[in-house]
Amino acid sequence: MAETMKAIWQSFRWVIVGLVLAGSLWLFFDTVRHMPRPARMLVELGNGVVLAVSLSIPFEEWYGNWQPVLTRMGLFTLFLVGFARPRRWAEWRNAGLYTAFLVSLFTEMFGIPLTIYLLAPVLGLSPWDFGNIESHLWAFALDKLGLLPLHLGAYLVMVVSMGLIAIGVSLVAIGWATVYRGRGTLVTGGIYRYLRHPQYLGLILIVLAFNIQWPTLLTLLMAPILLGMYVRLASREEAALAKAFGPAFGEYAADTPAFVPWRSSQTAREMRGAKPAGEGG
Repeated sequence: MAETMKAIWQSFRWVIVGLVLAGSLWLFFDTVRHMPRPARMLVELGNGVVLAVSLSIPFEEWYGNWQPVLTRMGLFTLFLVGFARPRRWAEWRNAGLYTAFLVSLFTEMFGIPLTIYLLAPVLGLSPWDFGNIESHLWAFALDKLGLLPLHLGAYLVMVVSMGLIAIGVSLVAIGWATVYRGRGTLVTGGIYRYLRHPQYLGLILIVLAFNIQWPTLLTLLMAPILLGMYVRLASREEAALAKAFGPAFGEYAADTPAFVPWRSSQTAREMRGAKPAGEGG
């Protein structure tokens, strides 16, 4: 009975992962298929009078919306706790800072745009000049530098960021399902054939993606701190694994990159795939 329940739960985990991957890919391709439109349209009123009409959602309609703040913050926090599975104090500390990053991000994205309030006077603008399109600050910068029109810049940052989010979410979810089945053993199969820390890489990519999509002063400051904390956490985990598994982990680490999946030899691939197993980030 126990073995049957274990097999059912293992299958159910991969169903969950499949749903997460499908949702991530749908969001990415939905972003790609929405063709950009100009941020402003010229309307001729007659008698030679031309009015520039903004097609961006205005400041007063976009900001002050707390429901999307709470919804997105809740979803990403549940994803973080459920799939990254913090257990030790250092992991909970990182998860706490990651949650603070999400709170700051979504509060400024839909609630109170502190960065816009501080930046607008420096640029000689009013905060009310920043609708939802103008608030993509990298797109705004590209437009002001004459490199890309605002609507194309916004489309670019959305496509790039959603692509990175889809990859990051997928890495975290697949890593969770792979590592869960081999508790107490050294994971060397599945996605761990190519990366020693797919989950941490996924979380790092999500941080980078959001700073591309919607940069704020706080999230830009927090990003390098988060990245450094996850790199240090990976190093500590590797020290513990080396102590627990000795030469087996040394051989695995020598052939498998930590964060960047370089090509490896067929022999190394066969060695890493010989025994699928489960611990690691």
